[in-house]
Amino acid sequence: MKNNDLQFNKNDDAYRLLLSEMRRRLDLIRQGGGKKNIDRQHERGKMTARERIAYLLDRDQPYLEIGAFAAYDMYAEHGGCPAAGVIVVLGYVSGRLCIVVANDATVKAGAWFPLTTKKNLRAQELAMENRLPIIYLVDSAGVFLPMQDEIFPDKEHFGRIFRNNAVMSAEGIPQIAAIMGSCVAGGAYLPIMSDEALIVKGTGSVFLAGPYLVKAAIGEDTDIETLGGATTHCEISGVTDYACADDRECLDRIRSIVDKLGPAPLAGLNRSAPQPPALAEHELLGFFPTDNAQPYDTYEILRRLTDRSELDEYKPGYGKTIICAYARIDGWAVGIVANQRKVVKSRKGEMQFGGVIYSDSADKAARFVMNCNQKRIPLVFVQDVTGFMVGTRSEHGGIIKDGAKLVNAVANSVVPKITVITGNSYGAGNYAMCGKAYDPRFIFGWPTARIAVMGGDQAARTLLQIQETALKARGQTLDEKQEKALLEEIRQRYEQQTTAYYAAARLWIDAILDPLETRKAISLALSAANHAPIDRSFRTGVIQT
Repeated sequence: MKNNDLQFNKNDDAYRLLLSEMRRRLDLIRQGGGKKNIDRQHERGKMTARERIAYLLDRDQPYLEIGAFAAYDMYAEHGGCPAAGVIVVLGYVSGRLCIVVANDATVKAGAWFPLTTKKNLRAQELAMENRLPIIYLVDSAGVFLPMQDEIFPDKEHFGRIFRNNAVMSAEGIPQIAAIMGSCVAGGAYLPIMSDEALIVKGTGSVFLAGPYLVKAAIGEDTDIETLGGATTHCEISGVTDYACADDRECLDRIRSIVDKLGPAPLAGLNRSAPQPPALAEHELLGFFPTDNAQPYDTYEILRRLTDRSELDEYKPGYGKTIICAYARIDGWAVGIVANQRKVVKSRKGEMQFGGVIYSDSADKAARFVMNCNQKRIPLVFVQDVTGFMVGTRSEHGGIIKDGAKLVNAVANSVVPKITVITGNSYGAGNYAMCGKAYDPRFIFGWPTARIAVMGGDQAARTLLQIQETALKARGQTLDEKQEKALLEEIRQRYEQQTTAYYAAARLWIDAILDPLETRKAISLALSAANHAPIDRSFRTGVIQT
């Protein structure tokens, strides 16, 4: 395909429209609770969560927002919750790569929704897995009470955050908390279970029960400052360590603290001087079709992601529906496992569908994953998979056995794994290609990503058959027009649940990426992963051969 090819230009135009829509949605999300609430924050002498993070981060270094689309198009009955009411960023502070978590007080006063908890836990997971310092900028009214049953009592709910505080402290992962607004009830434990706690005079407060609850519980009259302001906790209780005049002084103090952290042990991942791809990166958009049913040559995508567009391919003539190759991305040595989406010819001369995992490709990929673990080379999975091959021939050939071999190798990998879902991510293919359940350090999606147990047409027809069977049992039938209308209704409902936005809203993926930002995101993810030494040997469980 050439740059002046009609299909190339159609793909490019269609993808740019997708990106324009993504940016429009992001712009709305970044307004948080809206101008009125932002103005109210400023009137109180406070910066917004995004302003605090922008001030805190090193301006000349890359950063990556995690979960910007969290809770997208959710909680409409409660007025929505942009970005789940908390901003999470992977970025540099005083030259040190950190996770920064900031409550957005413009969104329901920073109250915690179910996805707020899930997003905070994901931030802590990233800090723990990659052994990164984590900075909390606290400004929250606490649990959103109408949904407390989905936030408070379970293992992966609110209390898990304080458990993680304790575990990270024991493991020596630095935690710094700044109380820059409200910090109440159980949430008060988060900053105090961190290594160091700062509080802003006049706006920051921390207590187990506010003045109204104190009055109701014990009849005492008090005010916020006397109960839990900066003077109380820095001069009387000793709960906090530093009192700061305003947000900027507080953020400056955090930068100073991070600047003096001792050196961190590294994993020693191989990195050389970064080199740009030899082929034009922007051509990604023309080679990748926005119609997920259309085939394309995955090599054209990979060569626009790797340094000098070079791939050292492993077993190129075998198992052709999965490409395995050693390469460099922004200087980092990686092993790439990618689904080939064009139709290929097997070693036996048979035609194989692109995006489908066959026995030979599963066997090859499993061996490659094992090799990368032996060599301590991180893995990058590029997913566009419709699943494993089905049918009598595949079953007789042991497709389940070969698929299990790949899943076993991926599950037991000890090297960092980064997953990028570019297109389809269906069924067991999602698992074999290191989906969310297989602990990728970071998992990203392009706007064209689709995550589901099967494709929309297959699912719609399957669900239609189930409904028709149920109707027949009641003595009812559908005419052709009714059947067509019902099929379309099912397909549209199902398709809506497979989009990148639906996945990102539920934190099945960490971010939706502009394809042209993929190299940067992978590089930053590997920089984070390099902070966690690989402290165990690779081994698999029982594998049938």
